[in-house]
Amino acid sequence: MWKLVLGFVVFAVIALFVIMKAGDQVDMSGEKHGVEAVHAPEPAAAPASAASAAQ
Repeated sequence: MWKLVLGFVVFAVIALFVIMKAGDQVDMSGEKHGVEAVHAPEPAAAPASAASAAQ
């Protein structure tokens, strides 16, 4: 029984820590579809280095 209580307390402390660090920037609304969805473009692949191209 004490393990359940300890697990709950640890989980609660971690959850409160995350909430305090994130502040009001936590978005719990789920997946976004449509205009409000923000998709960052994939970064361009880095060109192969000269050392790997010489082989």
